[in-house]
Amino acid sequence: MNAFVMPANPRPVSDRTVPAPVLGWALIGREEEELVLEVLRRKALFRYYGPDPASPPPMVSTLERELATMIGTRFALGVTSGSAALEVALGALGVGPGDEVILPAWSWVSCFTAIVRVGGKPVLAEVDRSLCLAPGEITRLRTARTKAALVVHFQGVAADLDALVAEARQAGIALLEDCAESPGASYRGRRVGSFGDIAIFSFQQQKTITSGEGGAVVTNDPRLYERAVRMHDLGQYRDFHARQKPAAEPAFCGSQFRMAELTGAVALAQLRKVDAVRAHCRRLSLRLRAQLADLPGLQARHIPDPEGESGFETYYWVASTEQRDVYRARLKDAKIPCEQMTGTYAQYRRAYVETGLAHAPGATPFPVGGVWPAQGYRAEDFPRTEDLIHRFIVIPVGVWHREDDMDTIAAVIRRTHDELNPK
Repeated sequence: MNAFVMPANPRPVSDRTVPAPVLGWALIGREEEELVLEVLRRKALFRYYGPDPASPPPMVSTLERELATMIGTRFALGVTSGSAALEVALGALGVGPGDEVILPAWSWVSCFTAIVRVGGKPVLAEVDRSLCLAPGEITRLRTARTKAALVVHFQGVAADLDALVAEARQAGIALLEDCAESPGASYRGRRVGSFGDIAIFSFQQQKTITSGEGGAVVTNDPRLYERAVRMHDLGQYRDFHARQKPAAEPAFCGSQFRMAELTGAVALAQLRKVDAVRAHCRRLSLRLRAQLADLPGLQARHIPDPEGESGFETYYWVASTEQRDVYRARLKDAKIPCEQMTGTYAQYRRAYVETGLAHAPGATPFPVGGVWPAQGYRAEDFPRTEDLIHRFIVIPVGVWHREDDMDTIAAVIRRTHDELNPK
């Protein structure tokens, strides 16, 4: 994979004290332009063929090859979005009506809705102080109907994979890694996405790697790869994929989530920048944390493998929601962004969970009528998660940030801490 060096000062001229926390899109430049122009000059926008049969379109296939190499998996498949990647991965695993999938209650919308879309039943689990799926939850929630567990590596930090992989294996269920918010992160020296049976990535606008929309599925399992290909291409298995792994699975009715060459071109250029983005954000986040390490009452997020995190968000817990509000207010007064860079929600507070509905009455895995939300889908069922998600402050760090920004942020937090804890 080509090396990319972070520009010395990519930040635009601005009167803000601290810049907005931005990631991949802020580095779109010559590299993306050259690959997009190559696609346009070829006049081959579809990934499988173009005007010249002797010269197959190269962008999506190159993206897949370089992503698989970076993650350390045998196979990678480009798709239209991270949400599509989840549906493709769940389809590859054979999740359908009657099957249950365990997932963290604190996660992105499509972590829940993708399970419903393929006919499965989402089973919500607690998170721990890593804000990832809590060890022990797979064992607690697993039933005879459990098909898989979805582990979300939340905002640049790998979950406790030693514990979670062992639990999934002991339970005899598949492990699906959601790496949408953590491309480039690692755990014990291995990239996230290489631990589970199958994994997904997202290239949406706010992500570390962006092509506006786009995503990918990776796996080491030849059978899951073929099923993922069929799921994303209307049940088809074209010669391009058969050359990597000969067809062995029966055709089935899939959907259409094929990645286009223009998307692949931008995502490929962005993929080549991911390690530079990670190194920059992690270096600055460590600088910030070092200046706050001595403050009692600020409890840092648990990071199962500190060496492997991406560093683009730092979390602290304070004693109460009232203290949280004071910290956030002081940061905002200083024009310092203190909101998550990408959306994450308590699933049990979302409208689609509160109604329990799918696109048609027969498509929901939940009972229609009667008392709903039922146990397992109400806020009171998740005391650990509820305690965590209302008391944190978050400091996002992006590619425009510099050392002096970290010093400014640290100074505001220290002043606020002194205000709340007078001597």
